[in-house]
Amino acid sequence: MNALQSEFAEAEDSTGLMLWKVTNAWQAAQRRALKPFGLTHVQFVLLASLTWMDTENQVTQNVLAAHAGTDPMMTSQVLRTLEKGSLVERRPHPQDGRARVLSVTPAGRDLANRANAAVEKCDKDFFDRLGTESATFTRLLRGLIAMT
Repeated sequence: MNALQSEFAEAEDSTGLMLWKVTNAWQAAQRRALKPFGLTHVQFVLLASLTWMDTENQVTQNVLAAHAGTDPMMTSQVLRTLEKGSLVERRPHPQDGRARVLSVTPAGRDLANRANAAVEKCDKDFFDRLGTESATFTRLLRGLIAMT
């Protein structure tokens, strides 16, 4: 008999526990894929997101954080690291003295694209195990995000 009171007869029947385990396995795979590029996963997400959005005018830290789903304070810290690495630039916003306009440097764009190819291959290898259910899984995840 388990000491933990639970509605589940088996721990593996818990959706939350399974999501936790899958997330950890996926993040470990991503860390391995990103290691050759010298990027952490959050650095990659912010650099790739900014590269994706860079055609838009005046991408601010808050806009980037919302797009990437990251905490604004953590986003600021990571952007400072990327700026020190000459991968992004932060300039004063023309209308808002407190905000900064973000842009990707050519070196940042190159790194984002090379790392993205590795990340997308990692994702394909990881999620191909779902077979024909992969698109359904992605749609269901998108639905969960929309509910938050």
